[in-house]
Amino acid sequence: MRRPISTCRVGSTVCLFPSAARPSPASSSALRLQFQSRSLGTSSPIEMENPEFNIEPTAEECAEVVRRLNGIQQEVTEVSQRLGLKQEPRLVAVSKTKPAALVRACFEAGHVHFGENYVQELVTKSKQLPEGIKWRFIGHLQSNKCKQVLSVPNLDCVETVDSVKLATALDKAAAAAGRTTPLSILVQINTSGEESKSGADPEKVVDVVKEIREKCSRLHFAGLMTIGRFDEHPEPDFRKLVECRKKVCDELGLPVEQVELSMGMSHDFKIAIEEGSTNVRVGSSIFGARVYHK
Repeated sequence: MRRPISTCRVGSTVCLFPSAARPSPASSSALRLQFQSRSLGTSSPIEMENPEFNIEPTAEECAEVVRRLNGIQQEVTEVSQRLGLKQEPRLVAVSKTKPAALVRACFEAGHVHFGENYVQELVTKSKQLPEGIKWRFIGHLQSNKCKQVLSVPNLDCVETVDSVKLATALDKAAAAAGRTTPLSILVQINTSGEESKSGADPEKVVDVVKEIREKCSRLHFAGLMTIGRFDEHPEPDFRKLVECRKKVCDELGLPVEQVELSMGMSHDFKIAIEEGSTNVRVGSSIFGARVYHK
């Protein structure tokens, strides 16, 4: 079952929590794990001058985040074993708006796959953290930001390529950056049809993937990505992505096992795995709730 979302008001601030992760009002350490993020539009980066972003977490806070990470990884393992999967889905720990020290703690505990939603935050953190981290960009990306995101030397994948235009811009940026290996990308599909979400039309997925593979030699098409409905059961959206993969594989002659499916977040990653996800993106259940100012 999906975990419902709870809210907690702190002054003029509304905090969003998966119910199981909602801290008690007296938990000051939990509140210290929350960092400000202003709504600047889907394509705008977090304001890096925000002093809360640079708060140094305590050793106890770092240990708590690692504990949560291990707990989520165990849940991924348990679901995978129950389903008899040959390979566990990749767990991408998403640290949006959280300090680099928490990412470092998770990396030192053995985790390597991390995701970021904002270009400037990714660039800044990548300079502060070990090169052994494999960064995945999972936010909305504009063509004029491709050069910046390609400046991250250990960028492993861009999961939100929603058009041939954006793919072409990434391809050019990869060439300008002197990247020697193709950059893995996922094509984002708007499986729910919601206007608020980015993503290619499911009906055009084959054409989009075909054109990217033909025109963008510095990119490696690695799979498809979607965001399920937040307020409703996400199963239909996840199943739609599975259907999109089948169409792509059937019409372009690609092995199904070579086309990833990135779907599932903190509130629905177990459902996503049951529906076939090979890559889940979990943030607040690991790093704590984010703070949104009204």
